[in-house]
Amino acid sequence: MKLFKQDSWIWALLPAVALTFLFVGYGVGMSVLYSIYDDGNWTLENYLLLFKNKSFLHSLPYSLYITFVSTTISIILGIIISKVLYRGIRKNFSRLLIWIPMLFPHFVWGYILYLLLSQSGFISSLLFELGMIDKMEDFPIIFREQTGLGIILTYVWKETPFAVLMLLPILSQINQDEVNVVRTLGGNEWDVFKTVEWPRILPVVLETSIIIFSFVLSAVEVPLLLGVTYPKTLSVLSYDWFFEGDWSNRGLSYATMTIVSLFIISIMLLVQWVMQKNRYRMMKGNGS
Repeated sequence: MKLFKQDSWIWALLPAVALTFLFVGYGVGMSVLYSIYDDGNWTLENYLLLFKNKSFLHSLPYSLYITFVSTTISIILGIIISKVLYRGIRKNFSRLLIWIPMLFPHFVWGYILYLLLSQSGFISSLLFELGMIDKMEDFPIIFREQTGLGIILTYVWKETPFAVLMLLPILSQINQDEVNVVRTLGGNEWDVFKTVEWPRILPVVLETSIIIFSFVLSAVEVPLLLGVTYPKTLSVLSYDWFFEGDWSNRGLSYATMTIVSLFIISIMLLVQWVMQKNRYRMMKGNGS
């Protein structure tokens, strides 16, 4: 009873955490099971076929490229915007503007950006009417092209506010006396960021990066709406294999989802290990 009173927040979170692990664990477990169990036999044939499949081999680097670029740009923009906002944190209107993209789902923003920035969209029509381009086809191709620019743009537009949401509270808690000390000693803005701000936000940056990376790598709706037919992202490729009429490819779909899940879990464990190692080193250094 005493433990219950002291750690009541743990018991309050337990139902939500248990349900999350139940559904996520069940999904991952069934994906692994169906990827190695076929016609009453245990086999790794789906994985062997997968790494011989040209669609998968082209989709893998393409997906990692989109995910890495989207995550990196979102985090960098999130840090910059958070630094600008945290000193004027009482300006609620500014924070509201940056968080507006979080109010709508990803596919909604993807569709809005497509209506604005496609060759037949609002911006190209406006430039044509103003005589700045000879025809609307002269407007750059942003969506449904090989570099995945439209997909990246949509994710950056949507995930940057999330990065700000995670980073802004940490920056707002920084003791300004430490900032003043650095500046008094002749430090510039970069010195303040490097010595005061970056050590504070690094754990949150890593955690936020994992969240964004995991979501972008596994999301379906945006690349399905704005991507090209080839190469597809891993999520779209797995989706197509799962729902197409030929059930023989469902094993490949399960294997793909399993690989994506294990890759994300491995990245999470690696980052956690690095963070724990750095914390131990810092504690040891402070103790000595």
